This record gives sequence, C-alpha cells and structure tokens, in this order.
Amino acid sequence: MTDAVHDPAVQALRELGRQLDRTMADLGEARRRVDQLEQLRARGLSWHEIVTQEERPLVVEALTRALDDLGTVGGRFRREEARALQREEVSITRIGKLFGVSRQRVSAILHETPRSPRPSGGGVSAAR
Repeated sequence: MTDAVHDPAVQALRELGRQLDRTMADLGEARRRVDQLEQLRARGLSWHEIVTQEERPLVVEALTRALDDLGTVGGRFRREEARALQREEVSITRIGKLFGVSRQRVSAILHETPRSPRPSGGGVSAAR
C-alpha cells in the first residue's frame, strides 16, 4: 500500500475535487446569468443590446473556460490514475478496458505532457 500523501494519483484526485467545486460554482453563476439574459430578451431587447450590455466574461466564454479547466484537471487525474495502474503492473490492454479506450489511447495518455490549469478565480464573475 502506498502513502496517499505522496501518491500522484491521490493528489490529482484532490485537485479534481477542487476543480469540480470551482466549476459547479461557475456553472451556477452562469445559470443565473442565462436567466438574466432570457429576461432581457423577453423585455424586448435585441441580441445586440443584450451582448453589448453583458458583463465579461460572456456566458459562453465562462462556460468554455470552466469546461476547458475541468477537462485539463480531469485529464491529469486520468493520466496519474493510468500511471498508478501501470505501477501496479496492470497491462496497458487491461487499463484500456477499464477506461473504455484502446490500448493505443492508453499509451498516448501515459506519455502526455501535463497542461497547466488557469489560475483559480477565473470563473464567471471574475471579470466584474
């Protein structure tokens, strides 16, 4: 049994949990803003008027960023989990079956260079 404090997969899992919390908060704020945009449209404002009045980041920008950041951190966890399985002498073919991907994809995952997530606090309301 490995020490969880020094286990890269556990560290990546914890970061994934933190990113999920940030993403859920950002998506909640984005949902609130969607309601606002719908109300503005119902009041008769044109889309041009709505978009030019909308605070930055725009809802679509905030969604893209939230999903990109979640994908980056989720990918890091998947990579560390695959590496942990490999250290436990699980075959690449078996890892592929566990992950629902080809063995070639597992090999690519194991050799990926990690991307850095954006700094925290860059969600929907960050540009206010």
